[in-house]
Amino acid sequence: MAREKMKKQFLIYLGMLALIASFGSGLVIGEELMRKKYLAQEEINQLKERTDLNIVFETWKKLNEKFVGQLPKDQNMVYGMVKGMTNELDDPYTAFFEPEKAKQFKEDLKGSFEGIGAEIGIKNNVLIIVSPIEDTPAAKAGLRPGDKILKINDEETTNLELDEAIARIRGKKDTQVKLLIMSEDDLIPREVEITRNIIDVKSVKWEMKEDDIAYIRLVGFSEDTIGEFTEVVRNVKESKAKKIILDVRGNPGGYLETAVDAASFFLPPKTLVVKEDFGGKKPASEYGTTYRPVLDTYPLVVLIDQGSASASEILAGALSEQKGAKLIGVKTYGKGSVQEFIPFESGATLKVTVAEWLTPKGKSINKEGISPDIEVKITAEDIKEKRDPQLDKAIEEIKNLK
Repeated sequence: MAREKMKKQFLIYLGMLALIASFGSGLVIGEELMRKKYLAQEEINQLKERTDLNIVFETWKKLNEKFVGQLPKDQNMVYGMVKGMTNELDDPYTAFFEPEKAKQFKEDLKGSFEGIGAEIGIKNNVLIIVSPIEDTPAAKAGLRPGDKILKINDEETTNLELDEAIARIRGKKDTQVKLLIMSEDDLIPREVEITRNIIDVKSVKWEMKEDDIAYIRLVGFSEDTIGEFTEVVRNVKESKAKKIILDVRGNPGGYLETAVDAASFFLPPKTLVVKEDFGGKKPASEYGTTYRPVLDTYPLVVLIDQGSASASEILAGALSEQKGAKLIGVKTYGKGSVQEFIPFESGATLKVTVAEWLTPKGKSINKEGISPDIEVKITAEDIKEKRDPQLDKAIEEIKNLK
C-alpha cells in the first residue's frame, strides 16, 4: 500500500515537473517572441524616420473609400505591397510568393527532372533561353542560348516573373508546351512545340581529338558530376593525352561545391576559386581547392559561350585567372548571384538575392559575365552545316601550347 502511495506521489511529482518545464518553455518562447516583436517595432520606427509611410495607409484608406470595383482581401493587398517592394529591386531572382504559389514553386522544384531541359533567365526585362541542355527536348527542338521567349502557350511573357515563367514551361513527361521564339538571326519569330520529358543527362563526356588532345565536355554541376569527372580524369591519365580542352558551353551551372571540386583537378591545393560577396552585410566568404590536383601539368583551353552560367562561369574564371587557361568562344551569361529562401508563418515565401560571386581577382560575375581571350561566334549557318568554329579554334590554339 505504501509502495502504491509512493508510486502515485512520484507520478504526480513528475507531472508537476512536466508542467513546470512546459511553463518555463512557454516563458522562454514568449520572451523570444516579445524580443522579435520589439526589434520589428524598432525597425518600423526607424523606417518611419527615414521615409513617409503615411502614403501607404492613406492610399489604403482612399482605395476603400473610392474604388468602384471589388477590392481584394486585406491580406492580398498586403501581398501586393510586398511584391511591389521586390519588383522595385530590379533583380529577376528576388521574388515574393503568396502561400499557394509558394507551395506550387516547391512542388515544381521537386519535379524539376521533368520538363524541356533548358535553363531560363531574364535579361533586359526579356525572358530568354540561358542554355538548352544537350540531348534534351529543348536542344532537339533547336533552341539556342540567347533565344528570346515571346510567348508561352499563346500568352505573352512581357512583365512575367522569372519563376512564374519557369513554372509554366515545366511540366509532366509527354505533355506539350508551345513557345514563340525569336533568335538573334531570325527576321520573324517562330513557334516551337516541345514535348516534355524526364531530364536525365550525363554530366561529363570525353573523347580523344587529333594530336593527343583530350576533349572534356562538362554539361552541368549535379550531385553525380564529380564522380563522373573522376572517372573521366582516370581515363585521360591512362590515355596518350598531352593537352586538354575543357568545354563548358551551354552549361547552366549547379552546385558551387561541385565547381570548386572540378577546379581542384587543375589547380594547386588551397588555391582561391571564388569569393562570395554579401555587399557589406557580413564578411565575404572564400572557397578554395581542397585536394591534390592531377591535371595541373596539362596545357588547358576552356570553351565558353552565352549559355555558360553560374557554376560554369566560376570554374572558367578561376582557371583563367589562377592557371592562365585561354578562354575561347563568346561572353558568358553573367549569373553570379546567390539566393536564399525565407518562409513566413502564412505559408508565403521570400526568395532574395543575398550575395554575388567574384572571381579570385575580385571581378564580379553577376550581369558582367566572363569575356573570352579569343572571341569566336557560331552562326545559324554553322549549326545547320554542323560546324563548330569555336572547337576548331580551340584545337588550333592548344596545338601551340606547351
